[in-house]
Amino acid sequence: MMSQAAEAFELALAVEPVDIDQLGHVNNVTYLRWVQEAAVAHWTAAAPAADQAKLLWVVVRHEIDYKQAAFLGDGIIARTWVGSASRIRFERFTELLRARDRSVLAKARTLWCPIDTGTGRPASVSAEVRACFSVEASADDAGRDAPHSRESAP
Repeated sequence: MMSQAAEAFELALAVEPVDIDQLGHVNNVTYLRWVQEAAVAHWTAAAPAADQAKLLWVVVRHEIDYKQAAFLGDGIIARTWVGSASRIRFERFTELLRARDRSVLAKARTLWCPIDTGTGRPASVSAEVRACFSVEASADDAGRDAPHSRESAP
């Protein structure tokens, strides 16, 4: 049986008129916003309520490769999964897909740091959070490969 951490989480998104730039396609900043929205949705859906009350997450680093343009009317699937983690840095991967043909529009790798809601400082996480939001690092960096999907609610 596959662990929850090894599963991808998917979030359905829609291109809105405000997302379109002067070139007539989705602005690159919107792709980055979708990467963050997918991570937050995954955290909200999978993390224990007690941990959600104690922790917030901040981005330490984003890397994004833009592959194809999205346009008004496109449905988007943000597909995200977790990678390896150190004590206070957690890796996450995201693919943004066009819903109708699942073609890859962008790929991202983000490093996140958990923050204690009370102190505003970096925080260690519970064993349950670590098990759910990280996988063991491997020599061949297998975390970059997309795992099986787990569909989200709306």
